Amino acid sequence: MKEVTKEVYLKWYEDMLLWRKFEDKLAALYIQQKVRGFLHLYNGQEAVLAGALHAMDLTKDKMITAYRNHVQPIGMGVDPRRVMAELMGKVTGTSKGMGGSMHIFSKEHRFYGGHGIVGGQIPVGAGLAFGDKYNNTGGVTMTYFGDGAARQGSLHESFNMAMLWKLPVVFIVENNGYAMGTSVERSANHTDIWKLGLGYEMPCGPVDGMNPVKVAEAMTEAIERARRGDGPTFLEMKTYRYRGHSMSDAQLYRSKEEVEEYKKIDPITQILDVIKEKKYATPEDIAAIEQRVKVKVQECVDFAESSPYPEVQQLYDVVYAQEDYPFLPHKL
Repeated sequence: MKEVTKEVYLKWYEDMLLWRKFEDKLAALYIQQKVRGFLHLYNGQEAVLAGALHAMDLTKDKMITAYRNHVQPIGMGVDPRRVMAELMGKVTGTSKGMGGSMHIFSKEHRFYGGHGIVGGQIPVGAGLAFGDKYNNTGGVTMTYFGDGAARQGSLHESFNMAMLWKLPVVFIVENNGYAMGTSVERSANHTDIWKLGLGYEMPCGPVDGMNPVKVAEAMTEAIERARRGDGPTFLEMKTYRYRGHSMSDAQLYRSKEEVEEYKKIDPITQILDVIKEKKYATPEDIAAIEQRVKVKVQECVDFAESSPYPEVQQLYDVVYAQEDYPFLPHKL
């Protein structure tokens, strides 16, 4: 694994803090009805992304996930202002304002969504990996899904084909404890989701998803296995979300005490504790990071709010592709 240096810890802290504050701002904008529709926040799960990015090669590796998908593209290199604009339905967004919260997408940065169909991204991730193998790109696809999606039949079909063809894919279930409001204990007769890989003789195992170092270690091993042609891995990231399934979730299925207990192992706090313990930064340095994050989030809001909504014509321009279509002109 690439060394986890002082610079890595400082980057992790700044990145994860940005993701957290970015989504805290989204929650406020949602209450103001500036973000419409659904909004599924990632608060608490940031270590899963931070650790994965440390192990990935962003020049060729891909990522695909479900609809809790706002901060992943930022980590992959997408301008956070464009993500904010997409969430507010503006034309400067990643999908020109037509995707919204659940469908952030950037082919340029190899981030393939953002999928609203539960488990729908699992076979697509295997397909992306098939493309890399067929074209010999050397890339690996990180395919994320939630604990609820692990009960979908598409998972088993994808696991079988990925093992049969030794596809360069890493399957990651982000087990945050609840599929919407249903706990893992109530949805299956086993609670170790990673064991689903055993039926396909797929390398698999649990990972502390609240610690980016542990995530990076597991992801590095899985990515290296895939890149050398030995096929997929299935990892269960044991993590937690502090907010509800979506902003409309009353969270009646869990107690406030449970949430507070998990906040004691908050990934951002864990990283900050290491930074302080090893004296990687002074209090002034930490304050400067926090100020940069605050400014950046406000820049995203200002950019999105000052951007226009798409013209109605855009709806027609993205439907057909052929040049000789006789009815509507195309501008895109």
